[in-house]
Amino acid sequence: MNYWTQSPQNIYVAAHRGWSEKYPENTMVAFQEAVKLGVDQLETDIRLTKDNELVLIHDGKVDRTTNGTGNVCDMTLAELQNLDAGSWKGEQFAGFKIPTLMEFLEFLQQYPKMTVDFEIKDIFPDWGDEITLATVDRILGLLDEYHMTERCVINTWSGRMHEYIHAKYGNKYKLHLYYPVHLMGPCTADPYEYGYCVCMFGTPGYIASKPEFDEMKQKYGIQTWAGAGVADAVGVDAAIERGAELITCNNPDVILGLLRERGYHR
Repeated sequence: MNYWTQSPQNIYVAAHRGWSEKYPENTMVAFQEAVKLGVDQLETDIRLTKDNELVLIHDGKVDRTTNGTGNVCDMTLAELQNLDAGSWKGEQFAGFKIPTLMEFLEFLQQYPKMTVDFEIKDIFPDWGDEITLATVDRILGLLDEYHMTERCVINTWSGRMHEYIHAKYGNKYKLHLYYPVHLMGPCTADPYEYGYCVCMFGTPGYIASKPEFDEMKQKYGIQTWAGAGVADAVGVDAAIERGAELITCNNPDVILGLLRERGYHR
């Protein structure tokens, strides 16, 4: 099955950490409601716990999105899931939990056409090479086990991690990159030569022009995407003008509506 039918005429919408403007980010309700809304993709973040479990949370610390304090990597899964990950967003979300990667993968089995952007958050300085690479292999193995390989992209801010995945697995996994290249740290090879897609504006660091979008497509044949900074008509129109194939956003209800009004989402 071809899961990837996005184009500059049919722009995919990815829910950043789920429908994170309305619901607590990276919680199951945020993912569930985004799917109901009709998004084309879910985006989430994977981190490692003290007891070697994989959980979905963006920050390295739990302070912002839970009622706890401390580093994710210093807490066990039981400790993390004892936290309230919803009340910070509103009293109606009290008691929501940090999901595990396994819980999310089980949920996705209900939606066999949904694409997913998995962002591996911890990188080499935090874990060290051995733990980092073993964890990457473990995550990719789980995606294979749950038949997600063909319908996901692997997203990191680490050029080294992308190079490891490409060297070991070739083109088996679609790699989500960033522009310009320095945002990913040191790279020994040109990552755009083997990447599947590249986020070129809407993320911290750079807003690429249309000529830069065009050059990236013509030189590499790579997908050019817009990131979660796109939030309104100005951002949507900029993405359309540049020929973006996908927009990641916190407010997918608004972005879907704007694209459909303009005839750019089927």
